[in-house]
Amino acid sequence: MTRRRVGQSRPPTLALLLAGLAVAFFALPFVGILWRMPWSRVGSVLGDQAVREALRVSLETSVLAAVVSLALGVPLAWVLAQFDFPGRSIVRALSTLSMVLPPVVGGVALFFSFGRRGLFGQYLDRWFGIRLPFTTAGVVVAQVFVAMPFLVLTVEAALRQVDPRFGDAARTLGGSRWTVFRRVTLPAVRPALIAGLVLSWARALGEFGATITFAGNLPGRTQTMPLATYLALESDPESALVLSLALIAVSFAVLLGLRDRWLGAPSGRTSVAAP
Repeated sequence: MTRRRVGQSRPPTLALLLAGLAVAFFALPFVGILWRMPWSRVGSVLGDQAVREALRVSLETSVLAAVVSLALGVPLAWVLAQFDFPGRSIVRALSTLSMVLPPVVGGVALFFSFGRRGLFGQYLDRWFGIRLPFTTAGVVVAQVFVAMPFLVLTVEAALRQVDPRFGDAARTLGGSRWTVFRRVTLPAVRPALIAGLVLSWARALGEFGATITFAGNLPGRTQTMPLATYLALESDPESALVLSLALIAVSFAVLLGLRDRWLGAPSGRTSVAAP
């Protein structure tokens, strides 16, 4: 058995052509934005108080949503990946359903569940005085609802690939189940954990439908950058272009910076076994 370096040979012409078309499909919409960008107005638009407030709300809520997704999603992914129990397939489908639902439908579901007169929201209001709709906390709830499945799927897939013999060896040395999970399992899936966290954050940052349905569009309180962009598109398309570019730049910079740092080496430095 020999070993070859991945990424050193030239791909087939057809695959290269189709891959190029895929890249063009992803790139052309952003090129269109750059082409129509009113560069002379970038400073004035981004300096507007309402825009700064929308950016602040977006960053604060998306980071909180990512943290909540991490705290709840990792244990869920661990249970789904490592333990067999009745109804596991139903739980898995339920925990990822919001990925394929129209976001507005997710917002409607949240509203009739956690609204003041919703199934659970009425008790939150009556017993604890907690009202989620049209609040900043409601924005976070909506973002977690649509973003956490990305982390769950990514981490669960990685956990299924972890060799169970490492955990068994740690337990024979006296490690508790929690210690094994914290000291053995989590480091083994660290790249996938970071990937899932970044994906969930990016999804939360760009969330629109569930947010506007459940939390509304209140400036300085629930108005995020996607909502501000949509509002600007109706009255000032040039401002909408500037806001779109700002969101694209933030998301692209984070994804580009984190990928090579935490998701492993480029494929050209990875070796695989070949017969």
